[in-house]
Parts: sequence; C-alpha cells; structure tokens
Amino acid sequence: MESMSTTNQPGTLPRVAYFCMEYGLSADLTIYSGGLGVLAGDYMKSAGDMRAPVTGIGLLWREGYVEQTIGDAGAPVDKYVPTSLDALTKLDVEFEVEVYGKTVACTAYKVDRYTTADLFLIEPVAEEHRWITKRLYGGGQKDRLAQEVLLGVGGVRLLRKLGLDVDIYHFNEGHAVFAGLELVRESLGEGADVKQVVADVRKQIVFTTHTPVPAGNEVHPLDEVIKAGGGVGLNQVLLEELGGGESFSMTAAGLRLSHRANGVAQLHGETARTMWKDVTDGAPIASITNGVHAPTWQDARIRAATVLDKSASERRRELWGAHQTMKRELIGVIAEQTGVTFSADRLLIGFARRAATYKRADLIFRDPERLEKLFADNALQLVFSGKAHPRDEAGKAIVTKLVEATRRFPKNVVFLENYNMDVGAALTRGVDVWLNNPRRPMEASGTSGMKAAMNGVPNLSILDGWWPEGCRHGETGWQILARTVGADDDEQDRLDRDQLFNVLEEEVMQRYYSDKSRWIDMMENSIAMSRWRFSSDRMLQDYYEQLYSVDFAESVESDRSEAAASN
Repeated sequence: MESMSTTNQPGTLPRVAYFCMEYGLSADLTIYSGGLGVLAGDYMKSAGDMRAPVTGIGLLWREGYVEQTIGDAGAPVDKYVPTSLDALTKLDVEFEVEVYGKTVACTAYKVDRYTTADLFLIEPVAEEHRWITKRLYGGGQKDRLAQEVLLGVGGVRLLRKLGLDVDIYHFNEGHAVFAGLELVRESLGEGADVKQVVADVRKQIVFTTHTPVPAGNEVHPLDEVIKAGGGVGLNQVLLEELGGGESFSMTAAGLRLSHRANGVAQLHGETARTMWKDVTDGAPIASITNGVHAPTWQDARIRAATVLDKSASERRRELWGAHQTMKRELIGVIAEQTGVTFSADRLLIGFARRAATYKRADLIFRDPERLEKLFADNALQLVFSGKAHPRDEAGKAIVTKLVEATRRFPKNVVFLENYNMDVGAALTRGVDVWLNNPRRPMEASGTSGMKAAMNGVPNLSILDGWWPEGCRHGETGWQILARTVGADDDEQDRLDRDQLFNVLEEEVMQRYYSDKSRWIDMMENSIAMSRWRFSSDRMLQDYYEQLYSVDFAESVESDRSEAAASN
C-alpha cells in the first residue's frame, strides 16, 4: 500500500502514534468501558481540533463493552450487543501477526466521525480469529494477552503498512507494551548490541500510567507472554529484565521501555513515583493531569451564558437559567427510567462512576439515621449510576447495594441503569453537586468531576485525584478531609463518612437553600477554574511539551506562518 495521506499534517510537530485498548468517542460507538477510554477519546478529539499530528491505534471490538441493566432481584444483568460500524470505513490493507503460534491476518478500520485526527482500529480478517477482539476486557488471561499482542505488535505493523513515519510512540497504559517489544525486534540485526538497541528504542517511547491500585497493574507469567507472541522472538533474559522476572509486569515493562512517563494528576504522579521507584531507577515520573474535551462535555447553553460580551448580572441570570433547564431535563430522564419525579427546587446530588470498591459509592448510606434527617421535606435528592465489570462480583455487589438504597428511600434516591457517555453527560450537566468519595490516594485522576465543573456544578470530593488541584474550599466546591495517620480502612471509612455529612449539613445545604448569590459565584468559579486548566486541549499541549519535548505553541505558530507563506 502506498504511503497514506493523513488528515492533519503540521510540519514541525513530531508525529505521535497513540496506543490505547479503548476509545470513548460516543455512546453510539461501544468500544470503551469507562474512564481510560473516554480520556483517550477526548485526547483524540483535541488532537483533531488542534491539528496535532496524532495517529490513534486501537482494536475493533465486535461486541464492545457490556450493557448492564438491573434485574427484578436488584442485581446487575449483563447483555452484549454488536458494535455499530456506521462511523467506520474499512481500509484496503492487510498485515500479519503471530498469536499463540497462529498466523493471524489483520485489517483495519478508520474512524470517520467524532474526531478529525486519524484513528485506526485493528481486526482479524478471518472469523476463526475474531475471538481475540470479540469483547473488550472479555475472557481470561489468554484472551487478554492475545488482544494486547494484536494491539501492540499489530499496531506497529499497521503503521508500517500505512507508510506513516512516527517520531513518538505513546503507550496509554500497559496494554500497549508489546509495541515496544516489536520495535526492539525490528531493530535487532545479526550481532546487534541488544542493550544499545533497547536504549535507542526507549528514546521513541513515552508511557502513561493510570492506576495506583496494585490489582489494576497487569502481571502475566512470562512463559504465557512468550506463548502468546508478546516476546516476538526476543531473548528470554531480555524479557525477564523488562518485565521483572518470571512474572511479567506490563506497567514495569512500559516504564523500562520508555524514556519519559507520567501519572495523570499531581497527586497520582507522587504516588506513582513511590510505587515504581525501583523500576524507574530514580528517573522521575512526571505529573500531567488529565483533561476533558470541552466541546463534548460542556453544554452549549453554558458556553452561551458565560460569554464576556454580557453584563455580569446578565451572565449570572442566564447561567442559573441554563442550569435549571438542564436540571429539569435530567429530572425528566430520571422519571422516564425510574418512575420517580424529583423536584427542580430541591438539592440534587449526583454520583456516577465505574463500580469499584475503593470508590465507595455506598459511603453516604453507611449512616442511615443521619441521612434520613437530610431527606426530611425532600431537602436532599440523590441520583447514582455506575457499571461493574461483568466478572467483578465485588463491583456488582456495590451496584446491588445502591439499588437496595433506592428501595429503602424511594422518594429520595434513584439509580440510572447502563451507565455510558450519554448518561454521564446528562448527570454532569443536570445535578447541583457532584459527589466523589474514593479512598485516598486510590483515585488516579477522575474526570467526571471536571465535566461537572465545566457545567457550573460544584464538586464535593475527597482530596484525591485531580481535586487537590481544583479545590478552593467554599469557592469552587468543598473538600472532604479526615485523614488519620495509621488508620485502617474501616476507621478511615468512618472518619470520611462523618466528615462528608458534616460538610453536607453545615456548608453545602446551608448555602444552597440560604445564599443563592454565593451559590452562583461557585458555579462561575467552577467554570472559570476548569475551562482551560482541566481541558484535554491543555493536556495535549502538556504532553507535547513535557513528554514529547516540543514547544507546542511555538511549533503551531511556525506551522501557521508556513501555511500563510505557501498561500
């Protein structure tokens, strides 16, 4: 195939190949599960908007991620539906990858909507091999390794087939590590100095780690990695050095194969530097805080209300009016799905996230007597949503607890099924307050609160993830802080729960019902705080400057000057 003409072609910025297992671009394209994918989708959208030469590499999941509803018994029920191919174009390209001793012929699709940056999704040609890409995060260890070999090794080979000259390979999490091994294999000639080859390859690779939770960092038996094809014929000693021994750590290998790496918030960077200090040999892991794509997540009515060519009083009046309109729209969605009709003039708090135990979605229900007092006169309304991995029984138990709470407090608590990007957008626009109470420091970043802030919704959150950077207590939202050195999880949960209620009773509800002017101040502050600082445009620029080592603004200006001269 001839060298491919790409959509965005600035001349001075390095071309980046961005590898990720999932991309959240739209609820209609079900090739994402949650935060990692939505972050990758927002990154690709900003790359297109800013004409940055980024090429995304992913996999085409034929059944995408699970749809999850609630059964009659109150437990999650999983259903898989075919992925719509409406937004995709199949390319006239074919290449081969060895997976578990089989030669797998692959092709690729280009995503035609949602971003103007180039995003390609790999798929096996033959039906007999499509078990590999049947379901995102489906199956067991064999499936996962086969998927990661296809993403990494296949991704590099696809780039070669397309004739794309790549300057930087950006691995978004450890799933893409096999791309690094393929780059090493490509460079190994007879008699080559392996250590020098690895050193040279490292200069092309950067790595983003997203999770401070040990269980979230994949580890596989080395012999299984080699069987899967992840070793791509490399020396076993080298693989042991990269992965950490007989157990191959994908995160450790990603860090050892990259010359720069980053965590996804300032606090997470600190946590990651401690977690991986023995792997990085003292080299720092940077902190580049995640961001969200404002055109996707900020409602147009909020943007219209906050333009600067209006008087302050007019902006405030329109902002409040826009918020109330979106709140009524959310209340309509709630009524349609649950049969419960909330009040637009009563405080509405939202919580929606992947159902993981450390996020403690049920924390507020652990003191039912205190909660019942807040429910008096319907002064507090709670809406929850979330989805558990199909094989995560602990996560499903959390969802079941939330559903049980809706039955105990039917007038004040609701749960929206099948959490996805559309549900997330409705919630982060329509609630009055966004609640977040993970067990610190286990939330790497979290971006739902950024989306809420962009829509004028103050956050009520543990000082974890991105919130220590965004929180000005009483101005952009509120902090929940009750840290005790040496406290075990149960004691910390109790302290955090009590502090959550204290802030809710004494500050949040008091201000909402007694000081509308200061509440609107907080809405304005939230929007101003998040507009650039927590946008994916800013994140993209930080990646170029801190990971890719380029002065982004200067390079873009140079490109514009060249374009003007050529015209």
